[in-house]
Amino acid sequence: MQNAFFDEKQTKKKLSKFILNKKRLSMDNYCVKFEKKFAKFHNSKYAVFFNSGSSSNLAILQTLLNLKKIKVGDSIAFSSLTWATNVMPIIQLGFKPIPVDINKENLNIKESVINNLKNCKALFVTNALGFCSDLQEIKKICKKKKIILIEDNAEALGTINTNNKLTGSYGEMSSFSFFVAHHMSTIEGGMVITNDFKKYEMLKMVRSNGWDRQLSLRTQKNLQNKYNTDTFYSKYTFYNLAYNLRPTEINAFIGLEQLKKLKKNLLQRNRIFFKIYKSYLKNNNLVNLSFEKIKFFSPFSFPVICKTNSYKNKLLKKFLKNKVECRPMIAGNITFQPFYKNIFKKQNLPNCEFVHKNGFYFGIHPEMTNKQINLLKKLFS
Repeated sequence: MQNAFFDEKQTKKKLSKFILNKKRLSMDNYCVKFEKKFAKFHNSKYAVFFNSGSSSNLAILQTLLNLKKIKVGDSIAFSSLTWATNVMPIIQLGFKPIPVDINKENLNIKESVINNLKNCKALFVTNALGFCSDLQEIKKICKKKKIILIEDNAEALGTINTNNKLTGSYGEMSSFSFFVAHHMSTIEGGMVITNDFKKYEMLKMVRSNGWDRQLSLRTQKNLQNKYNTDTFYSKYTFYNLAYNLRPTEINAFIGLEQLKKLKKNLLQRNRIFFKIYKSYLKNNNLVNLSFEKIKFFSPFSFPVICKTNSYKNKLLKKFLKNKVECRPMIAGNITFQPFYKNIFKKQNLPNCEFVHKNGFYFGIHPEMTNKQINLLKKLFS
């Protein structure tokens, strides 16, 4: 992103007025409004706002642990092309991480690999860079094998698959990120959606120190009866293992403003992506991307997958020389990262390794100029 928010100037003006007039800036009614609006956008019953997408992932696993859906030592599979904070909570909370290989053409996990998972209690799918696999089939396999499906949809907000459902709608819980570089920004922020009331209540407890303060009156009374506390002492009673992962009213206000512009934002991203992709397709040194399971594509960025490492180095040099900021393909093969290698042995993930060595990406955002778009098209020739 070149700006902190879509339509940044106008957003900052409104934000300044909001800060001057709002009496309370810690988590309050605007956070609740944002949760409700986001849940509605995503056709979900419940949404819980967090201080980051990384915190959202941690909260999901702690919620499953607190509800005894999983236990320490259980195996949790995850997409090998992902971000560090998808994997770190798996390790930090005492689970056994199982990396799953990807398809080169859509950067997402191979459905066939899930059939071979043994004694796996949960699967953390990353819908990488706006792409997705056959989530309907993945959900079906997980249900059959009694695997809890979780989605990290931080990079695919707004992507609609061929079943006419938004990505992020298949997991028992799904996480989102609103960091500056993502589809919509609240500066820092994240969200978890779910259709399960018990998980919703536990997510709110995990976010706020294990307290019952944001819970429904019915849940509060049940907890107070169970642990023999009253309303006064309950304010400082810590019922479950938890953290302080709370957002602020400032984050929520920005989120509400950005939600108003989100559809326009996503349409612009889609239009710009496919303008550039026409030039990408003409280059025979590149791997064609697959949109087979996608009805509407909401790009987080533009992935470039070269057929050879030597061509990748050549093309990357060309992009950087023309002052186009480029990045490795997310965190690459996450098992190559020092934090992972220091603990676990190398595993065979051929497709992920291929993308790690031969891929990179550059930014796509809704306020790109025609001059920038034309430069990117030209660089692929």
